[in-house]
Amino acid sequence: MNVVDFYRTHRVKLGVLLVTTLLVFWLVVAFQRSFLLLGDPEPVAKAIGAGYLLLPCIGAWALIRELFFGAQTQRMARQLDSEGGLPVDDLPRTPAGRIVRSAADQAFPAYQAAVEADPDNWRSWFRLSCAYDAAGDRKRARRAMRDAAALHKRGAGDTTGG
Repeated sequence: MNVVDFYRTHRVKLGVLLVTTLLVFWLVVAFQRSFLLLGDPEPVAKAIGAGYLLLPCIGAWALIRELFFGAQTQRMARQLDSEGGLPVDDLPRTPAGRIVRSAADQAFPAYQAAVEADPDNWRSWFRLSCAYDAAGDRKRARRAMRDAAALHKRGAGDTTGG
């Protein structure tokens, strides 16, 4: 496998690795700066250091949460793929490669109906999340994927493969 093929097959993982590395670097620097401020004899500097310490804590929590979410999503996608249950990516695209919104909107009701028919099946929620994403509604796509992940953890919908 040459470098170009490696990049194409691992592009998303490389992007996650780069962003994670940069965020971890920022977290380390922010922790260091906050401890320097906490060690300063001035009360104002100590207060700023304490406040500044919250930022890397929140950043670390968000990073860990998103990495676990991504790993869970990848596990569900692999399982659906092995079952032949991933939605087919056959929607028309613009010359720039974006999905045509009207086509995604037309395909959406079938995925929504599947969730309404079986709301405890994580596979239906996963496919609905993909439909939301195709339609450009990232907020609802993430919410549906979190619902799918919660159901997957509980083992909901595992009595059927589809």
